[in-house]
Amino acid sequence: MKRFVPSGLARAAVRSRPASFAGTFVALMMAALIVSACGILLETGVRASVPPERYAKAPVVAAADQYARLVTGSGDSRAESAVPLPDRARLDAALAGKAARVPGAVAAVPDFTFPVRRGGATLTGHGWGSHAFTGAALTSGAAPRTGEVVLDAAAARSAQAGVGDTVALDTAAGRAGFRVSGLARAGAGEPAEGGTGWFADAQSSALAGHPGKADAIAVLARDGADTGALAAGVRKALAGSGATVHTGDGRGAVENRALGYAKETLTGLGGSFGGIAAVVAVFTASGTVALSVAQRAREFALLRAVGATPRQIRRAVAAEALLVAPAAGLVGCLPGIGLAHWWFGQLQDRGAVPEAVALRVSWIPLVAAVGTGLLTALAAGWAAGRRPARIKPGQALTEASVERLRPGVLRTLLGLGALVGGGFLTGLAARSAGDDAANAALGVVLLFMLAVALLGPLVARLCAALFGLPLRGRGAAAALAAANSRTNARRLASALTPIVLAMAFASTLVFMHTSESHVAARQLRAGITADHVVTHPAGLPAGAVERAARAPGVEAAVGLLDTQVLVPVGSGGDRWLQSAAAQGISGSGARLARVQDLDVRSGSLDRVGKGRIAIDRTLAVSAGVKVGDRLPLYLPDGTEAGPEVVAVYARGLGLPAVTMDRASLAAHVTSGFDSALLVRGGDATVLAPLGKVTAASGYAVERSTDRELNAWANYTMAAVLGGFAAVAAVNTLVMTVLDRRRELGALRLVGATRRQVLDMLRWEGLLVAVAGTAVGTAIAAATLIPMMRGLTGEDPYVPPLTYAAFAGGAAALGMLAATLPARAALRR
Repeated sequence: MKRFVPSGLARAAVRSRPASFAGTFVALMMAALIVSACGILLETGVRASVPPERYAKAPVVAAADQYARLVTGSGDSRAESAVPLPDRARLDAALAGKAARVPGAVAAVPDFTFPVRRGGATLTGHGWGSHAFTGAALTSGAAPRTGEVVLDAAAARSAQAGVGDTVALDTAAGRAGFRVSGLARAGAGEPAEGGTGWFADAQSSALAGHPGKADAIAVLARDGADTGALAAGVRKALAGSGATVHTGDGRGAVENRALGYAKETLTGLGGSFGGIAAVVAVFTASGTVALSVAQRAREFALLRAVGATPRQIRRAVAAEALLVAPAAGLVGCLPGIGLAHWWFGQLQDRGAVPEAVALRVSWIPLVAAVGTGLLTALAAGWAAGRRPARIKPGQALTEASVERLRPGVLRTLLGLGALVGGGFLTGLAARSAGDDAANAALGVVLLFMLAVALLGPLVARLCAALFGLPLRGRGAAAALAAANSRTNARRLASALTPIVLAMAFASTLVFMHTSESHVAARQLRAGITADHVVTHPAGLPAGAVERAARAPGVEAAVGLLDTQVLVPVGSGGDRWLQSAAAQGISGSGARLARVQDLDVRSGSLDRVGKGRIAIDRTLAVSAGVKVGDRLPLYLPDGTEAGPEVVAVYARGLGLPAVTMDRASLAAHVTSGFDSALLVRGGDATVLAPLGKVTAASGYAVERSTDRELNAWANYTMAAVLGGFAAVAAVNTLVMTVLDRRRELGALRLVGATRRQVLDMLRWEGLLVAVAGTAVGTAIAAATLIPMMRGLTGEDPYVPPLTYAAFAGGAAALGMLAATLPARAALRR
């Protein structure tokens, strides 16, 4: 460790060149900010939990596995992936009898939760047996028997009913009248709004639409019983049934299914996006560190000339990194924690993370952020200082005076390899479709960015020659700016790379969303051919389709039950589960064609029915199936199925990607109420009692608005990456301008006016911005075009004003970052 102790030479270098080290400090601080924020989200996703409320008094809870698991490969290459199910998986209610006989158990209660409609109001239905662990208690009347219900105060007040009255309720089993046998006070975990109704346990599973199935089994313990021993006994008793046993905060995960999606979202943001962001941050920070070392090439050459050994030069560079990097990392962690808090709060506001989940901030991501910055500084400093420490002192002085034209052989070979790899993936993405195109295209931007970083001087020299041509006729300042850019390609490359990063990543993320939204909105508008669309936030009442069909003038009425299914996609050992929107239709496919145009490309919707489905063509390509094949999939509750594909259509981005009969879905979702009703003909006023009635265009606007609201993550990621790269670009430009004080002073001495010098720098900043924008746009285009053609069959949609804002922002940043520090330098 002694060799890495900061030396007096390193401290003197920091004092003599504060601007250069300030730029390094800012770059490493920004890298620590991003790495720490993403690390905090990742750790929160891994450790996220929610305390139990409804099951707080039940020490052991048994439930079905809430994940779909896909096994790929075999032997040593065997791998298993798990994805949260779209809806709740249930277990056999009869297992409660086995759990109740376990030593230490006083009772085992099957729990049921299901939606109940009364007119326009929605109640939460439960089995009365749950009062044993929730604390719900009768205030009047008696426990419910078959055909009876107990209401809480809110539900009784809404229904204007008391003990002995009859209320009409809609459940998954249909509409029926229930006698109010009693009134009760709600217990733990009951909804604060909407009201609650308790039904007889023997009838609850049928009313929920899942006869013989329970959401979970709550096991109550005898006084003094050991929870661990009880859980082990229950696990043994239920072995082979597929049930999982939970204690502690694991009971909260059973109660709050949103936790699974929250963990996936947080780990995805913190891991996948965090990995990309970390790579970008390391690339950018290492470029800034290398620039800082390169700016002191003359000093290192003089040190070599007066007898400094290569080892002493390398130690000096390492000592400088030890002086700057830890402090920059610690300072960057503070705003990183703030960014993680803001990001986490945004996820909670949008319902992606339950309110009960808390952000976890520990030392692990903070140490990782500081360590990443330190390693980046050491590696970049070693790479940049390797040549001046290795070559002869005379040669070092020569290279410090005149820029070396030929880049390193290894760096050139690696850059060309990255360039060839990016070109290969571009061609592969262009020949692929569906998710294969998207996966290939994601590697394009990374490889091309790596090529730009490694071949920076060559790219900069090419850009300077190309974009400098128009400047030759714009006056002396513009011509001098073009000449400077050509002869100082390494300096230009340092400023060019962050702008390319910002433009490429921001454009890819933002225009990927605008392209999908544009196509989806158009497909939705063209796909809804019904005259009226009826919706209700709680789902449509039972019998809505029949009531609409009997209305005067109605030619066709089709109910839609919207949900999601999981489909294995990919090929060979590279397979995963993809979530796909699904709609269950009431009636035949021929009737659906009268209210919804799916743009069928092969097969026929007439055959859609039990065991037969229609799917979108992109999903068909990803899953490798065609008409006549069977598509393996997981229904919303995890039930495996293999229906036959009878039709393939083209509007699965704006409309659901899977279309099947309603009966095949209704038994596998929590709410069996239709999500929408499509009606051709008739009068909107007649349909109004069923729910909110809109025209097809109005429904399309609402659906498109929902899609826009859910796209905030793309813009946030673009803002984080683009903002970081923009700051890095400004930081680099400021460093290069402040390092040119001698050059600017010489220009003033030979007669250049202050305005001419500033004009020259403005042209240089504009050239950097234009070149960076052009290269970044080319990388984004190479990424987006094959990706969007594979996903949507169309070219990307780029809003002109958005792109103009990106390009204008890059130009403004380039010019301001070049001229503002120059003004300060010229004043001296």
